[in-house]
This record gives sequence, C-alpha cells and structure tokens, in this order.
Amino acid sequence: MIDHNRRVRLADELLRRFASALRGAQLYAPGHPLVARNIGAFAETLALVTGQQRSLTLGVVEAEFVVGDVPLPRSSGTMGELLKRLRRLGVERIVVDRAVTREEIDTLVLAFANAEGAQLDLPPLPHVQVGRIQVEQRIESALADMSAIRTSYREAVTIAERLWEQAGVEGRPDPQQAREMVDTLAQAVAQNRTALVALTALKNYDNYTFTHMVNVSILTMAQARALGIDGAQLREFGLAGLMHDIGKVRTPVEILNKPDRLTDEEFAIMSRHVIDGAEILRSTPEMPAIAPVVAFEHHLRRDGSGYPAGVRRDTLCLATTLCSISDVYDAMRSQRAYQQAFPTDRIRAVLERNDGAQFDQHLVRRFVQLIGIYPAGTLVRVDTGEMAVVLKVYAPDPHRPRVRVIADRQGQRLERPYDVNLWDSTPGTEWPSSVVAPLDPAEHGIDPLDCL
Repeated sequence: MIDHNRRVRLADELLRRFASALRGAQLYAPGHPLVARNIGAFAETLALVTGQQRSLTLGVVEAEFVVGDVPLPRSSGTMGELLKRLRRLGVERIVVDRAVTREEIDTLVLAFANAEGAQLDLPPLPHVQVGRIQVEQRIESALADMSAIRTSYREAVTIAERLWEQAGVEGRPDPQQAREMVDTLAQAVAQNRTALVALTALKNYDNYTFTHMVNVSILTMAQARALGIDGAQLREFGLAGLMHDIGKVRTPVEILNKPDRLTDEEFAIMSRHVIDGAEILRSTPEMPAIAPVVAFEHHLRRDGSGYPAGVRRDTLCLATTLCSISDVYDAMRSQRAYQQAFPTDRIRAVLERNDGAQFDQHLVRRFVQLIGIYPAGTLVRVDTGEMAVVLKVYAPDPHRPRVRVIADRQGQRLERPYDVNLWDSTPGTEWPSSVVAPLDPAEHGIDPLDCL
C-alpha cells in the first residue's frame, strides 16, 4: 500500500510539473530562466517516475489522467487546464522512452504551449510518441470557414457602430447586443484565432472607430486565450476591449475626427474619454465590473505616465494591460491622415520602449510571439525572390515563420503553391529560409486571406 501511495504521489507530481512547464512556456520567452527551470523540474520528475521501465505513458481517459497504470481523477486548477488543453488538441496519450533527451522534452513542452486551436505542430522526436484521437479536421461550425469569419467580422463592425450610436444618443450601449457580438467573436477566436487575428489587419480606414473597437476586442481575447483564459472570463475581457474607448462618444466630433495632430488644449479634452467611458459603463446594467476599470486605465502606464494625469497604479489589472497592448498595436498600424501605418517591427519597438517601464515585457513578448514580426496573412518576399503568405508565426524566430509560397520571382502565380517552415530551411539552398520584406497586397492584386 505504501508503494502504491508513493506511485500515486509521483504521478500527481509529474502532471503538476508538466502543467507548470506549459504555463511557464506560455507566459515567458523560450530562453527565460523560469521556463528552463520548470521544464527541468518536469524532466527530473519524468525520469524518477519512469525508473527502470522502458517507457512511460501519460494517457487521457475521459475525465481522468492515467500515468503508467496509475489512474488519477481530474482535479481543479492547473490540472484541469492541462486536461482541457490535451483534449482540445485531440491527444489521448504521450509515450516517452527512458532514453528521451532534454532537447526532446524542451521541444515537446514548447509545442504544446504554443499549440493553437486544435493544431499541434510537433516535429518527429525519436523518443516521444504522441497518440491523437482521429478527429474530423474540418470544424463543423460555419465560423471555421474563412468567408464566414469575414462575414462575422463585418457584422461585428456594424454592431459596434450601432452600440456607439446608442451610447451617444441614449447614454449607454445595449449590453445584451454587445455580449452576443463578443460571444460570436470569442467562438471565432477559439476555433480559428490565426485567421481572425489576420483579418484585423484589413481595415476600412473610413470606419476606423468601429474597426478599432472590434480589433482591440479580438486582440485582447487572443492574448487572454493564449494565457489560458477561457469561458466567461474570456468574454469579459473581450467586452472590456470592445468598450475601452466608448467615452469618446462625448468627445466633440471635430476633435475626434481631426485629420491633423491635436493641440494641447484639444488633447486635454480628448483625454477625458477615459473618465467618461468609466462613467458610461458603470451606469450600464449587466456590464462586467472590469469594463469601466479598463476604460479608465487603458491609457495609464506602469511608470506612471499616460492619463488621467496624476493617477498612478502600483499594478494594473491584467485585462487593462492586454487591452492597452492591443490598443497601441492596432492604432499604430492604422494609416491616418497624419500617420502612415507602422511596420510591425517598429510597433514592437514602441511596445518595448523604456526598458519595460510602460508595458509588462513578459506580456509584450507573449504578444509578439502571438502576432509575429510578420503576422499571419502578411504577403511577403522570401529570400529566394518568391512571394508567399505567412501562415503561422514561429515564436523562437519571428523572422522565419511558416509560409505558403504562391508566386515565383517574376510574380507569376504558381499552379501548385507549397508550404514551408522557414525555421527548418537551410540558407543558401533552393528552398526559402527567411522573409526579406513585407509586400503591399494591393500592388500585386492578391488577397492574402484567401491563401490561408
């Protein structure tokens, strides 16, 4: 009995170490000491549990984990999140040989941590086998279809405009309509985050206010989901992102739509929107408690800069931080009369400025890993001279994403486009190995999203 109890404790410890390693890899960059420490602890516990066995199997059976031959009922918290992640990826077992290397364990953990939706990009590992449930690759929901996602996005922008008008005329937006719209976007983020985030880059600049509302909601939820936030809390983050600028309904139109830079006096008037937004959302029934907080705080910075002037927080709530990052990113890549759209690498530099004094650098790093230097849906020139569309970012090297090559060096469309992981390619060969520069799709008559 003592031996069995010890095996149960070790099995439980192994799963907890695995969950901690995944959580750390989600929150921090691959080279962060905490990531290495958590993966190292998982590797040590794995070796201890495996013992003299040739291999060890981590299995998922309905609502239970099975480690070797030891069943463990699902527990709450991190263990529950681990089970949810494995089941979403369709994983029913992970078999690890005793001879597994630390490099293989690193690769395994990072692949699971960076998995998107139901996609697990795990290269072949000599001493690790992942058994996946045979699931239908096509998600039955209409949201899985790119054209349907486009339609949902356009409808969301229309609803955002309606909510804006309600807030201006009636003093507050319709919370039920806002929730229903965010529910739809949250589903889309869960099912095809890459395609939806790519869609946020295609703006209608004549409709900037409403596309910005929707984009910040999507980007905030995408970040939150990458951190393991789901369900009702994810939707609250999305609703807060959607409503972050609602106080601008009280800003004079001539200031809000001014094509040139604001004067100091005009900026002072515009800055009141954070206070107005918090007041509007506090008086709106059924609005989550974080919504007015985010509306008030989203222009505050960690170093005490930003506005409202004179307000300083020792810490900002997570929803505020994620919304602020989304807000700055989306605003900077928007082409306005007084501002050309900024390339993504320059946006990244601004987010990371002042050595992390303004933004939490761990969250900025996670955001850059999520979006990439060249976000999914970006038309690019690769080092072979061919044109390609970015399919998926690669966190360890954002300059070498997964791409679909669609045109030759002369710009002629290929009859058979092909996919390539640039991070696996060797420079100097016939295959592309890196992105040279982004391209303007309009100049080449290409809609990159059709290539996703």
